[in-house]
Amino acid sequence: MHPAQRAADAGRHPEARLAEAVGLTEAIDVAVVAAEVVPLPKPRPATLLGLGTVERLAALVKEREVELVVVDAHLSPVQQRNLERAWDAKVIDRTGLILEIFGARARTREGRLQVELAALSYQRSRLVRSWTHLERQRGGFGFMGGPGETQIEADRRQIGDRIVRLKKDLEETKRTRELHRKARRRVPYPVVALVGYTNAGKSTLFNVLTRAEVVARDQLFATLDPTMRALRMPSGRTVILSDTVGFVSDLPHELVAAFRATLEEVLEADIIVHVRDVAHPDSGAQRTDVESVLRELGLIEVVDRGLVEVLNKIDLLHGAEREEVVNQALREPNKVPVSAVTGDGLEALLGLLDGLLAAERLVLDVDVLLSDGAAIAWLYRHGEVLRRSDDEHQAHLLVRLDAADAARFSREPKE
Repeated sequence: MHPAQRAADAGRHPEARLAEAVGLTEAIDVAVVAAEVVPLPKPRPATLLGLGTVERLAALVKEREVELVVVDAHLSPVQQRNLERAWDAKVIDRTGLILEIFGARARTREGRLQVELAALSYQRSRLVRSWTHLERQRGGFGFMGGPGETQIEADRRQIGDRIVRLKKDLEETKRTRELHRKARRRVPYPVVALVGYTNAGKSTLFNVLTRAEVVARDQLFATLDPTMRALRMPSGRTVILSDTVGFVSDLPHELVAAFRATLEEVLEADIIVHVRDVAHPDSGAQRTDVESVLRELGLIEVVDRGLVEVLNKIDLLHGAEREEVVNQALREPNKVPVSAVTGDGLEALLGLLDGLLAAERLVLDVDVLLSDGAAIAWLYRHGEVLRRSDDEHQAHLLVRLDAADAARFSREPKE
C-alpha cells in the first residue's frame, strides 16, 4: 500500500512507486494478494491514514486473511501500533521492509553486522509497541514475524550494549578492509565502482563485463555486499570493477550510516559509473536519489563534475524513446546507451572508461637496460607501452603511466 500524496510530492509516479513497493515485498518471498495507492490529503497523527481508509482496509484485511500489511511510508511507533490494532495484522513501514531485505541479502560478516546494527537502532525506538496478538516467531530481524514477548520486554540498556559491541566489531572489520586496500595499493590498479538505483542492472552489467557469477536477477536489492573483480580493458590495462548495493529512495538514515564502511569502496574509486534504468518511468527521480546519497557520503565535487552514466536497458525502449536516449548520449559524452542483456554499447562504455583513465596518466620516455628484464616487464604490466625501440644495450620506451606508478618506477623499478 502506498500513500499517493508523498509520491506526488517527490515528483514520482504513484503507480510506479507502488510497483516498487510490491517488488521490495516480493524480494523477501512474501506473496502480495492486494496492492493499491491510497489518497493521503492530510496525514493523521494517530494512524497516518484517514479513519475511513483504515476501516475500509480493515475489512479487506479480514476478508482476504492478510497476515502482513506493508505501508510504503515512514510510520511512527504509535501509528504502527494503532494500525496493527485496527487491522489485527502485522504492519511494517518502508524502513522495516528495507531492513528486512538487507537482512535477507547480507552475505559477508560485515554486511550482517551492519544490518543488525541498523535493525537494533530502529527497534530500540519501537519498544513501546504491543504485540500481544502476534507472538509467532519467523526469524529475520524481528519485523516480519513480530518480535514476540521476549523481544518486547528487552530493555534499552541491553540493546544499547549490543549496539556498542557491534560498532567495535565493525571497526575491526573496517581495519581488516583497510589492510586489503593497502595490499591492493602495492599493485595499484584503478578502481571503477558501479552505483545505481536498485534493480537498475548493475549486477548484470558486472557479470557480462567480468564474466563473474554474481547473483543477478530481476529482483530488488539482489546485491548487498560489494563484489570486486579484475577487468582487462581494451588498452590492455587492468582495473578493479566493484559492484555495490543498490540505492533506493527514502533510504533509512540508520542504513546510510551503518553501510558507510561498505560504501568506502565507492569513496575511494577512481571512476564512479552510475548505472541507470532508462526504461523506468521514474528514471529521472531515481537518478536524483542516487546522487543525493553520494552527496551525503561526501562525494559532492564528484557528483557536481558529472558521473559516467550508463543508460541501461535500451533494449526495452523503441522508436522515439530510444532515439531520445541515443541523442542525449551524443550531446553528453559521459553518457553511454547500453543493454547489459544484449551487449549493445558495452564496447563504447569500455572505450570511454579507458579514455578517462588514460587522461589522468603521464606519458614518459624511459630508457631501460635490456638486461633488466624485470623492469621492462613491470612497465608492460603497469603501464601502456606506446612505442619501443631497442639498441645494443637499452630498450627505449614511450610509456603511459599513472602518476603514482611513475613515481614508484623512478624510485624502485624492480618492485
